[in-house]
Amino acid sequence: MTLLAGLAVGVFVYFLVGVLTGYTPQIKMRRFRRRTQISNRQLWLNQAGVAVTPRQFIAGSIAVGSIAFFLLTALTGTPLVAIVPAAGVAALPRAYFARRRAVHLQRVQAAWPDGLRDIIASIAAGRSLPQALNALAASGPAPLQEAFARFPMLSRMLGTVPALEVIKEELADSTSDRVIEVLVLAYERGGQIVRDILEDLVVATTRDLKLLEEVETEGLEMKINARAVLVLPWLVLVALTIREGPFRDFYRSPGGLLVVLVAGMLSVVGGLLIARLARTRSEQRVFGSSATLAVRERS
Repeated sequence: MTLLAGLAVGVFVYFLVGVLTGYTPQIKMRRFRRRTQISNRQLWLNQAGVAVTPRQFIAGSIAVGSIAFFLLTALTGTPLVAIVPAAGVAALPRAYFARRRAVHLQRVQAAWPDGLRDIIASIAAGRSLPQALNALAASGPAPLQEAFARFPMLSRMLGTVPALEVIKEELADSTSDRVIEVLVLAYERGGQIVRDILEDLVVATTRDLKLLEEVETEGLEMKINARAVLVLPWLVLVALTIREGPFRDFYRSPGGLLVVLVAGMLSVVGGLLIARLARTRSEQRVFGSSATLAVRERS
């Protein structure tokens, strides 16, 4: 009690001296600023064209898997058999939107060589780089028209370089990052060097896209075969247990439980191995805020 009273007196004297001397103590409450940068998961959803948050997406996937579980249980009469197929159905939304995201990024990447040629043609006709970008938004390749639709308005409000930065963050793609950074450099340098830089960029981008296409084509057949081998046994199991009989009775027994558990574990391990071996490592972003955020999250 004596210690508490002494502490109170000390605090009172501290504030009294501050008032008398004109140096009133200022107590600042630390406020946690809301992060303006989006997470990698939200960026992934934005690139896939999904207007939901990561939590909403996970909840929707779980709901789809739950519906599949109840339907398969009612169909086969064996909840144990329905678990693994239902988990596969729950993973379908991610697989679908992953493919949709990949297609969107490929369309944007594949459009850059033609888009850069349009910009070079506009500059050769006597236009400035901002005017060439405005023309790209109006008459360029369809994916780039969509990406640069807001550029004319943003360039008037913010300036050319900030407008390009906004477009870069919306695309959030390593190839687009390099192209836009070169466009920023060309705008800042100006003069005849602009055309030379863009022509070199067309060659480099075309070469990179050709290599990516060859890698994707080489691995497509193996991906299809591996996923078919993983899915077909479970489809056969569901077909065998639809009707009453020895198969359904067996998978209701302890022996059937053991078989399904072991098979499920092997399927999970096999699926992880397939995903790891079939993964095409995308180029990491080294320009842009999301690249910085990714490094912070890993650390």
